[in-house]
Parts: sequence; structure tokens; C-alpha cells
Amino acid sequence: MKFVGVGGGIGSGKSTVSAMLAQRGAYVIDVDDISRRVQRSGTPVFDAIVERWGRQVVAPDGELDRIALGRIVFADAEELAVLTAAITGPAIEAVLLERARAHLETDDVVLVEAALILGGDRRMYGMEGVIDVDVPPETAVARLVARGMDEDDARSRLAKQLGRQARLQHADFVIDNTGSLDALEAQVDAAWRWIASLPDAVPHAPER
Repeated sequence: MKFVGVGGGIGSGKSTVSAMLAQRGAYVIDVDDISRRVQRSGTPVFDAIVERWGRQVVAPDGELDRIALGRIVFADAEELAVLTAAITGPAIEAVLLERARAHLETDDVVLVEAALILGGDRRMYGMEGVIDVDVPPETAVARLVARGMDEDDARSRLAKQLGRQARLQHADFVIDNTGSLDALEAQVDAAWRWIASLPDAVPHAPER
């Protein structure tokens, strides 16, 4: 199996790129989707979050209010670390590895789409390559505001993620998502050919 990470800051368009790669045959593991699933009401993660931050992060329907939680943790690096490293991280990692390992000894291309977990470790989980979907911060903010996010919230979230230069430094393949859809398709085609050239991988938990 080929095992690759698709990263990029919030608002960069990494979900669009992942969807295009899925059209070419890739199996996409969406870390944000896993995060939502493991934080549903009644799960151990949900209970731990509510115990830590109280009912203020619970929506009227009884599920997690991700916007309210985001305002808390993205304003405080220590609180964000508690959420991602101590509470949600282990649960997300278990699901991610289970899904990836299901493709061992196949010719499948498995992509992990993520923002925060790709960090500076370009070989996280045994990936043989990392794609960075890149846009300038102001472009990302404009896109997020256009989707309805408060501008201050958008800037705060960007500031808490791995910086643009660090992502570019650790990326093996960079996709510039500031141009036209045709330009993006051409870059995704090139990325697909690059993925095929990578060695096979064995997904594993990172060293602690």
C-alpha cells in the first residue's frame, strides 16, 4: 500500500485536493471526520471533554458544540494541548491506524487528510510522503470568512496551527491552491504520479 498524508492549514483546500485524489482511486481517511465521530454524545471522549470544560461546550441537542469548544481551546495553547494530546488524540489515532492497516498487502493508495496531526514529523504513522496544500494566510482567512466564520476566530485558528513555512519545509510535495480549478487538477495529476513512485508503507503508531 502507498501511505501519504495530505496537510495544509485551515482554509487551504486540502479536502478539495483529497476529494480529487479519491476520484483517481485513493482511499481517504479524514481525521476531522474521525474526530467528530469519537466526540459524539455518549462516547468516553465526549464525557472527558464535558468533564474538563463543562456544559458550556454542549449544544442544545446534547451533542458537542464544536464552535464553543474551539473558541476555548484555540485561545489557549495549554487547553488545546489537553484536548488534542490527552483526550482526542489517542482515540483518533486508534481509528486511523485500524482503517489504514486494513489496506496492508494491497496496491491501494491510502491518504490521511489532516491539519494538526501532521505537524513536523514527515513520517508520522509510517507515511512515506506528505503533501502540503498551500495558500497564503490572507487567502485562507478570506475563504473561512466567506463560509461564515468570524474573522478573529479564523485568524486565531490559523495562528494555533503549524506555520506555513514549517509545513512547506516538511512537505515532500506542495500543491499551490491559489489558481484555477484546471491548474489544481493538473497539480493533483502530478501528485498522483508522484504517489505511485513512493515505496510501500506499513502504518504504525508513532514513537512516544
